[in-house]
Amino acid sequence: MTDKTFADFDLAQPIKDALARAKFEKPTAIQAQAIQPQLDGRDILGLAQTGTGKTAAFALPILHHILQMPGRAAPGTARALILAPTRELAVQILDEFRRFAGGARVSTCLVLGGVSRNVQIRNLGRGVDVLVATPGRLLDLVDDRKVRLDEVRFVVLDEADRMLDMGFVQPVRRIVSMLHPRRQSAMFSATMPSEVSGLAGSFLNNPVRVEVAPQSTVVTRIEQTAELMDGTAKRARLAQLMNAEGMERAIVFARTKRGADRVAQNLEKDGIKAEAIHGNKAQNARQRALNNFRHGTVKVLVATDIAARGIDVPGISHVVNYDLPDEPENYVHRIGRTARNGADGVAITLCAPDEVKKMRAVEKITGERLLPGGTPEGESKPRSNRRGGGGGKPGGAPKSGRPNRRRRGPSRANAA
Repeated sequence: MTDKTFADFDLAQPIKDALARAKFEKPTAIQAQAIQPQLDGRDILGLAQTGTGKTAAFALPILHHILQMPGRAAPGTARALILAPTRELAVQILDEFRRFAGGARVSTCLVLGGVSRNVQIRNLGRGVDVLVATPGRLLDLVDDRKVRLDEVRFVVLDEADRMLDMGFVQPVRRIVSMLHPRRQSAMFSATMPSEVSGLAGSFLNNPVRVEVAPQSTVVTRIEQTAELMDGTAKRARLAQLMNAEGMERAIVFARTKRGADRVAQNLEKDGIKAEAIHGNKAQNARQRALNNFRHGTVKVLVATDIAARGIDVPGISHVVNYDLPDEPENYVHRIGRTARNGADGVAITLCAPDEVKKMRAVEKITGERLLPGGTPEGESKPRSNRRGGGGGKPGGAPKSGRPNRRRRGPSRANAA
């Protein structure tokens, strides 16, 4: 949190009213740094993870500019374009734009795959102020001449690193080539590999660089633990944790789509309401699972790394790594799903002997020794966990669902 307040920004009155209704008074760090340069017409390169309030960091200035523009968008065009790598993130971005627009007449359109094109085409035909899209479906509509991009004056690439990881580099470059040359651009990314840096160089014009929560910084207010156990013991231990006192709402991470389905099915067999979300699920099934999780119909959401990016559901008390991620940086993204908006959170990792090397890589970037007892790499048998870990036997679960307290830091900034 910063000393600034939203009153320090000269935002349009409908936006101020919406912020007041939402009881947002102080901007997060990324908002405090990024909003004013965009109000001044500058491009932005933002390094920030999910949960830092970055959506509002670009939505508020874009809405302000749109509310100053006369007339309406021309048919088949958009004034602002926001590109997102996943359907879930696109939906959440659109919801934020609608919320911050308040009662102002700002037309919006969501363009993504897996749903009917007819409504999208009809909305685009009237012209829209804000178009939120995934790259693939947007290019389909461009190729079918259902939308033109040469009138776009504001554009955002959100989660650029994930977008490129998912193979969208060429589609994104093609979309960028169609945009109006005199536009205001913003790009946000959690990391800055060379490919993302190269895209930024061609996409942004003399940008203001803002950086919050570097990749190596673990989200604070999270108790991190790891338990070493045979892979066959994970199912019982997970059920034990999900039934423990204090386990309110949890995301469980699996490494593969098939693994996510299997974990969710096993939880259901063990009497725990759970749903899986991953790229092979139909769009309506993914949205239904998210809604059920958000509204509390299901207690546990089992997800893969890519499917979980952009999910921002309040009140997640626990994150469980059922499988270790292939990339240790994804551990940071995973556990960042909890401890939001000043709340505490718990992150528990179930580590099989053949995953110890991955666990050590995680410990290296977090600076924390999480496995109990300093277990050497390559150990074939798990040691007993004197604090209730390992083995998955029902008798050892701590009532709070927090097996070993390892780390807790100060409160992070409130994420709008």
